[in-house]
Amino acid sequence: MHAIAVNGLGKPKRAVPALARVVPATPAVIAPVAEPVRGARPAPRLQWLRRAAAVVLPGLVGTLLFIGLWHLGTQKGGGLPTPGQTWMEALKVFADPFYRNGPNDQGIGWNVLSSLRRVCIGFGFAACVGIPAGFLIGRFKFLAGMVNPMIGLLRPVSPLAWLPIGLLVFHKADPAATWTIFICSIWPMILNTAQGVMRVPQDYLNVARVLDLSEWKVFTKILFPAVLPYMLTGIRLSIGTAWLVIVAAEMLTGGVGIGFWVWDEWNNLKVEHIIIAIFVIGIVGLILEQALIAIANRFSHGGQS
Repeated sequence: MHAIAVNGLGKPKRAVPALARVVPATPAVIAPVAEPVRGARPAPRLQWLRRAAAVVLPGLVGTLLFIGLWHLGTQKGGGLPTPGQTWMEALKVFADPFYRNGPNDQGIGWNVLSSLRRVCIGFGFAACVGIPAGFLIGRFKFLAGMVNPMIGLLRPVSPLAWLPIGLLVFHKADPAATWTIFICSIWPMILNTAQGVMRVPQDYLNVARVLDLSEWKVFTKILFPAVLPYMLTGIRLSIGTAWLVIVAAEMLTGGVGIGFWVWDEWNNLKVEHIIIAIFVIGIVGLILEQALIAIANRFSHGGQS
């Protein structure tokens, strides 16, 4: 019950609670209006467009500049076809790239596949020989001392200098071209693989010696994982060299292949077809290199080739 007090007039008055006298009424709190956050990130769609433009735009500008310079170069004469003429011929060439009108008259598709087949065979033999040889050379110093002078002597020789040796031994143009691919592809694999083995920390090999691991376990558990990035780099260099050499080798040996197709079109005075073949050779080489880079990034430590 509240206490009752008597005022000066003798009338009772209810006492006001102390809390009501001390604490004033709290006014209503009005929330401020939210202001837009400065520096907010753009929408995901806008981010994607910016990234796509950053990737595509420089290449597009470079391509247009190249086509413009090419067009200007054709205005001075000299027989070089314009970009428009080359494009129209390309539409005809790729309308039926796999036609056959005899052994020496085939579409560009068959010629590219024939060159790729030679490259794959020569490159495969080079990998089967070069990678194990690189491991042995890097693992055993005495063997490295034996073969290093020979490698240093033979590696600078032009790959096409080996073509007559192939013709002498195999008596046919096709295996001679494959032999040329083999001999030019093997050196990067040997040298890069051996370099990778030599860079393996000696502590790893000392631990393997303490644990009395077999040579096979040393190879599979220590050497192979550490050497894989170097080995894939050698493979990338080898496939690029092989694709360069096969064009020149086929020009000299004849038969079916993109190199022979280029030389045959030159004899027929079809310069537009030669330019088309140049672009095809470049695109195929780019695809091969990017495929090997993707494989290297997949299997190398840390995603690096």
